[in-house]
Amino acid sequence: MENYVRLFPYELVEQLETVNEIPKGVEIIQAPEIWPETKGKGITVAVLDTGCDTDHPDLMDRIIGGYNFTKDDGGDSLKFEDYNGHGTHVAGTIAATLNNSGVVGVAPEANLLILKVLGKNGSGQYAWIIKAIQYAIDQKVDIISMSLGGPNDVKALHDVIIEAVNQNILVVCAAGNDGDGKDSTDEFGYPGFYNEVISVGAVNLERKSSGFTNSNNQVDLVAPGEKIISTYLNGTYATLSGTSMATPHVSGALALLKVISNAAFERDLTVPELYSQLIKRTVPLGNSPNIEGNGLVYLTLLDYVKKVFDQPTVRALISI
Repeated sequence: MENYVRLFPYELVEQLETVNEIPKGVEIIQAPEIWPETKGKGITVAVLDTGCDTDHPDLMDRIIGGYNFTKDDGGDSLKFEDYNGHGTHVAGTIAATLNNSGVVGVAPEANLLILKVLGKNGSGQYAWIIKAIQYAIDQKVDIISMSLGGPNDVKALHDVIIEAVNQNILVVCAAGNDGDGKDSTDEFGYPGFYNEVISVGAVNLERKSSGFTNSNNQVDLVAPGEKIISTYLNGTYATLSGTSMATPHVSGALALLKVISNAAFERDLTVPELYSQLIKRTVPLGNSPNIEGNGLVYLTLLDYVKKVFDQPTVRALISI
């Protein structure tokens, strides 16, 4: 077995001591429009990353537990602090609390289970990832979010992801940042390339495809991944870029959609059904499916379509 998985390369654009805003990426996917209906309460997202700043004021109320699978802190399983920043940033995009200061995540009342699988240098063993996914399964989480990857197809990793999906857990992964901007060439990263996961590519805040985003036939959709502001180390904030930043937008979106969809259908939807609900809320941006999959996640799309089709003129045209 290949020994290490790594963070996909990402760019630290800026670090800030204080902010007070709804991040642009959260707005682009229309999350605030969903909050009157749900903020993700009751949904648990397992974040497999570099840990988390557990004392961050925007995150401390969202964290329900965690586990350290790495060698940091002498391998103490109960210490899942972040010494890198990446995991804290991802966690904030998913579920930073709406507290009228700092930033707010896509699903600001969702629970976060912090599973530290990457050390302070941003790398980790495949065995750690596999054990963490199994731990998430045992904890009966709703969603697993992984902004990480490696070049190798590891059977044990694939098998445990299949097990998670069979247990009705949504698995969301970054597509990777090795793209060259061409849809004619394929770039692969695992676990993002597995068919069972939801593979997320990146666009910028102008909804243009990011030049670094991987292209292949397993990309499912895209989300904002450039100049994304979120929580960072020591209670601060930072602006980062990468498919790592796009992925938590989708994980948070699924937390909202799971609440809405289960309520609408009056039962717990399966992973394929929830995936269908997500894809119904994507907007094509005019790129090849290899780059953007089904398009940009846009949570209010069905409401918009319904509003358009409820217009008298449109109804008259349809009836002709």
